[in-house]
This record gives sequence, C-alpha cells and structure tokens, in this order.
Amino acid sequence: MKLHVINTGFFKLDGGAMFGVVPKSIWQKLNPADTNNLCSWAMRCLLIEDDNQLILIDNGLGDKQDAKFFSHYDLHGDDSLTKSLQTLGFSENDVTDMFLTHLHFDHCGGGVKRKEGKLELVFKNAKYWSNADHWKWATQPNPREKASFLKENIFPMQESGHLNFVPMEGPSPFLQFDLTYVSGHTDKMMLPKIKYKDKTICYLADLIPSVGHIPLPYVMGYDIRPLITMEEKELFLKEAAANNFILFFEHDPVNECCTVKETEKGVRVDRVFKLKEIL
Repeated sequence: MKLHVINTGFFKLDGGAMFGVVPKSIWQKLNPADTNNLCSWAMRCLLIEDDNQLILIDNGLGDKQDAKFFSHYDLHGDDSLTKSLQTLGFSENDVTDMFLTHLHFDHCGGGVKRKEGKLELVFKNAKYWSNADHWKWATQPNPREKASFLKENIFPMQESGHLNFVPMEGPSPFLQFDLTYVSGHTDKMMLPKIKYKDKTICYLADLIPSVGHIPLPYVMGYDIRPLITMEEKELFLKEAAANNFILFFEHDPVNECCTVKETEKGVRVDRVFKLKEIL
C-alpha cells in the first residue's frame, strides 16, 4: 500500500469563525489574518493506492461555483486536484473509490464538475461513499448548515447511481482503514484510521482541522455541537497520545502531520512533520 498527499489548493475563512471563543489576540499568532480577518487554510486530501484500488479521501472545493461564491472564499495557490493527481501519474478516471468524510462544500465540491452547463461526476469510474445518517442530515439541512451543504455537490452522486453508503455498524468495507464517527462538527462525520505498516494514520477532517486546534477549547464556530466536539477531541487525543498515532491535518496551511503527547496542560503537539517522512 502507498499513501499520497493530494493538495487541492488553499481557501480563506474568517479567523474568528475558525477558532470560536478563542480571542483573536491568541489565534492570530497561530494563523495570521489579512485585513478582512480572513486566514488561509489548506484543502489537503489523501490518496490510498492499494492493489487495484485507488481511494481518495475528500476532494476539496472544486471550481464550478460562480464568481460571487469564490469572492467569499478566495480559492488560491498553485495546487489543484487534477494537478496533484497528474504529478503522481494518475487521472480522475483512475480513482476507484471517492470516500467523503462529510458533505460540506470544501470536502466534496471537487467531486462534481459543470460541463457545458450540466453537472457530472469528476470521478466517472468511482464509487462515492457517504453514510445513510449523514446523507439524510446533508440533504435535509438545518438552517445553520444549509450554506455548507450545496445541492450541486451532493445530488449528482445519487442521480448518477454512484452513491454508496458505508454501514454504520460492523466492519468497514475498506480493508485499509477503520472508521470513527463523530457528531460535534456535523452529524456522523467519518474519520478514517489507516493501517500503514506498524503505524496508524488518522485523517482528522474537521474534528481537529489544524495543529492550532489541538487544545480542547479551540473549537470552530461552525460546529453544531461544540461541547460534543470537545468531548470527542479529548477521547481521541488521549487515544492518539497513548498509541503514538500520526495525525493528518486536512486544513492546516503549514503542517501535514504530527504526533501528540500528554503534558500537565493536557494533550499537546509532540512533533510535526511531512507525511513522506514516515512512508
């Protein structure tokens, strides 16, 4: 099995929204904001190459939205989903499984494109994976999350016949990883724990979007159940520290991975590094 980092570009989000109740005087040191209070965040995905399977975890923002949409999020940088795949010698048609941790637009928008005015799948040969509970949550959205669940990103997966649901109970259909379900950020978000040689690599999605979000109170304002997020983080980080898990960050603009350790202040960063350093 081989693992590959897929960089799909950067986008900007309000710093206050990303750090919740943490004061700007503190979070500004972690990710400096521009004059509009916006910080840059990565959209870093992971590709698992294993025998005849090519599994992509999340796919970024995509490029099909209009100018008004992008004026709010400022997609920038030299990386793109297509470019990252091509650098590795792959194309979108090679992907066999498109695994989606959840259906917020910055995690699934790159899976659907607009061509000649029509929406179609980017990964034409792939199964698209969600779970039934989260699918219902995303397709019948609450007012708080409605702007994050875009119909044009979601329904083409079902209409094309490519949508599959991971069973909520029992073993994962993927031999390469186990799944942890969390519901603080959004309902039934899936976090893959990838078994790689003698290591466990945890894809954190939006449970812990960056190294700066490891302390328990550092919870995004976007989370629907922030107290649940804190509980989920605490359990996860204690397990990660005890078992020397490698944490893989989807949104950290600088750091790809880290390990954590127990300290007098709680679980904190031990070492940061690139994924390729452990492959």
